[in-house]
Amino acid sequence: MAELMRLQKYLSRAGICSRRKAEEYIEKGFIKINWETATIGQSVDPDKDKVELLDDVVEDAKKLVYYKLNKPRGIVTTCVSKGETGIMDIVDIPTRVFPIGRLDKETTGLIILTNDGRLANYLMHPRYNHEKEYIVETFGPIEDKNIQIMRDGIFILGSYTKEAKVERLSSGKFSITISEWKNRQIRRMVEHVWGTVKKLKRIRIENIQLWDLEPGDYQELSKREKDALFTKLWIK
Repeated sequence: MAELMRLQKYLSRAGICSRRKAEEYIEKGFIKINWETATIGQSVDPDKDKVELLDDVVEDAKKLVYYKLNKPRGIVTTCVSKGETGIMDIVDIPTRVFPIGRLDKETTGLIILTNDGRLANYLMHPRYNHEKEYIVETFGPIEDKNIQIMRDGIFILGSYTKEAKVERLSSGKFSITISEWKNRQIRRMVEHVWGTVKKLKRIRIENIQLWDLEPGDYQELSKREKDALFTKLWIK
C-alpha cells in the first residue's frame, strides 16, 4: 500500500493546480474520491483511489517535466486539422506534456511544454502580467509615431492593450514585450498602425529565453531556469 497523501498535495503533484487552488476546488465540490465528493483534509492512496475533477480522472504525475521548444513556421499549437502538423507531432518526449499558451501557425519561437497544470495557470492567468518578448519584422519601415502608439496601447478585441515595451532594432524591425495573451495581439497591433508583419518570433517568456535553440529543437529547462521561474511565480 502506498503512503497516504493529502488530497491538495496529490492534485498539485498531478499538475492540476496549486494546493491553494485545490482547496478551492474541494470546497466547491469539484473533486470526488472513489465517486464520493471529497472534503478538506481528506487523504488519498495514489495507487488505489480514483480521484476525479469534474468527472475527469486525475492521474498522478510523479515527475513534473518542463521543456522549451523553438516552434517552426507552419506548426499548429492548438487543434490540428487534416493535413496539418501539430506541435506534439514534432517532439518525442516520454512523458505526456502540453504547450502553455499558443503561437499562430506562421509565428515561430518559444513554447514551453510541461505536464504541470499549475505553471500553465500562473503563466496564462491575466492577473499575473507575465512578460513575453517578441522580435517583429514588417514589410517596409515602421514610423516612430507608430512605435509610440503601440507602446501606449491600442483598442483591439473590445479593449485597450496594456502598455508595451517597444524598442526599434532597424527601420522595419523592433522588439516588443507584452503581458497579455490576446489572440494574435501583436499582428493586430501592427495592422492597427497600417503595417504588415513579415516575421514574428517569440524569444522570451518571463526569465525563459529561447537563446540559440534551432527551429524544431527542444530541451529540458535547466535547474537555474526552473528555480528562477518558480521563485517568481510562488510555486516552488
